[in-house]
Order: sequence, then structure tokens, then C-alpha cells
Amino acid sequence: MTASAQRRPRTPDEIVAGVLRGDRRAVARAISLLEDAAPAAAPIIRDLWPHTGRAASVGLTGPPGVGKSTLAASLVTHLRRSETTVGVLTVDPSSPFTHGALLGDRIRLAEHFLDPGVYIRSMGSRGHLGGLAEATFLALHVLDASGRDVILVETVGVGQSEIEVASVVDVVVLVLQPGSGDAVQALKAGVMEIPDVLCINKRDHPEAKAMRSALRHALSLAPPGERPLVVETDARAGDGIDDLWAAIGERRAGLGPDGLTARRRSNLEREVRTVAIARATTVVERTLAERGPELVGRLGRHETDPLAAVAELYDAAFERRPGDE
Repeated sequence: MTASAQRRPRTPDEIVAGVLRGDRRAVARAISLLEDAAPAAAPIIRDLWPHTGRAASVGLTGPPGVGKSTLAASLVTHLRRSETTVGVLTVDPSSPFTHGALLGDRIRLAEHFLDPGVYIRSMGSRGHLGGLAEATFLALHVLDASGRDVILVETVGVGQSEIEVASVVDVVVLVLQPGSGDAVQALKAGVMEIPDVLCINKRDHPEAKAMRSALRHALSLAPPGERPLVVETDARAGDGIDDLWAAIGERRAGLGPDGLTARRRSNLEREVRTVAIARATTVVERTLAERGPELVGRLGRHETDPLAAVAELYDAAFERRPGDE
């Protein structure tokens, strides 16, 4: 291949073919196009979509500092022993200046970077409240189409909005750490309704016993069939990782084929809604930046009213207001 051919950008068809072969560069290029909201992203997703739905997906969520990244690295090590191929998406806080992802968490996964059976991508949340940008939803499907057996999605711990990870994965793991006030708040905030598996990391912590008691109390309030499995690990030492993966497998298998299909359908419905709302918000904000000063000026002069101003804003943004026939 000539130097000029090497510099020529890949076409969407070439990227799709590369992703389906499991080519890492093609996967990286596809995800970059998604992050940039490039026009080429749409045909790539369109052509990859029929090849999705085969990978098992697991979300790791929880408050900051509980060891999610270390746990993800230990899970990858465990899976690679059986030659299971893995994709990892780490969703990090975005820089307010560059919108890039912080790479600190990826350092913990460094030992897997050169393993061809592992693909790791750190993605910025780009200000998305739930910590998952549109690109992250779609990146999961790209990794699925590339032939990965398991996809881990590790999300930034920013509070209850973090539970949005449940809208894109088969099984949700909530990671908690003994002695963490954030963990207690998570129990109180209704997050307990979301996970399939509760993982107490750093199980040798002096306050681990108190956390076990708090979890037993919290779980006693839930119907027996809806209680998450509880696993204790020490991710740094690699202890309990096999038990964690067994619990993940048990919950996924417990869904059965019909249950898994129903969960994925529900996930896709939420995904479409989330992406649609995010895109609509972008359109409204862009239109507001253009028309806002003039509209506010007219409001201040009592030449229009707030509802009429909003209707005018919608007309400009979407050409017709939501709800119009």
C-alpha cells in the first residue's frame, strides 16, 4: 500500500468491514466518528446494527473511589483466563475545556492494553447528566458488532443519575465500599432498586461488618424475587472476582431468553428516548443562542409573553411545536 493510500481516510464501508473483522483501528475510528457526531457515523451504525445483540454487557457503577476501575481490571484478567474477548468502555468526567476524557482510570487497565483480546476505550461524558453520552450508547454496539464476547461499561460516580447505566447493559453491578458515606447515601437514594448484583469491595475494611448489616436491612425491605445478589471482593488482591462473575452470570441466566429479550427491548426504548431528548435539547439550545436575546428583549418590553416566546422558539427550532398535528 502506498503512503498516499495509507493517508486516505477510510470510507464508511471500509470502517464497517474492518469492525466486523474485529480490526482495532476500525473500531477506534468508528467510535471517534460517533464522538464527533460526524455525518459518516450514521451509515456506519446502520450497517453494523444487524450484527449486534450477541455480546453480554455488564455495567459497573457506584460512588467515586470505591474501586470500580480496579474491579474492571480484575474482571478482565479473570475473563481472559478462559480466552473470553472483552471490550471495556470507561466513561470519565469531561474536561470543561477540551471535552476529553480523563485517563486516570485507564492507567489501572494498562496491563491489558497490548492484549489483542481486550479493547479499552475511555470516553468523555460531555456534560451528560447521567454520565453516558450518546456516543457511549453507540460505542457499546460497535464493540458488540466487532465480536467481543463481553462488554464492561464503567461509569463515573456522580450520584443517583449514574443509574442510567441500567439502560444500556444486561446486568448492573453496584460497587460499594465499607466506610463510605456515599455508599450509605446510595442506599437511601433508591439506587438499591437498580442493580442486579451488589459488590462490597475492599471486604477486609474495618467497617465491612457494618456495611453488611446495612445491606441486609435494606434488602429485607425488597420483595424476595427482586433482591440483588451480594458479593464481597478485594479487587486489588483479585479475591472474590470469580464469585462476582458467577453472580453476574447467574443473574443474566436467570432472566432467561424471553427475559433478556424484554430487558434489551426496554433498554433500547430508553436509549432512543435519551438520545432523542439530548438531540432535541441541542437544537433548542442552538436556536436559543441565536434567537434568545431578541426574544428576551421583546419579553422585557411586554411585546410578547413567555408561552408565546417558547412557541416561537419551538417553531424556529423544529418548524412545528411538539403536539401539533
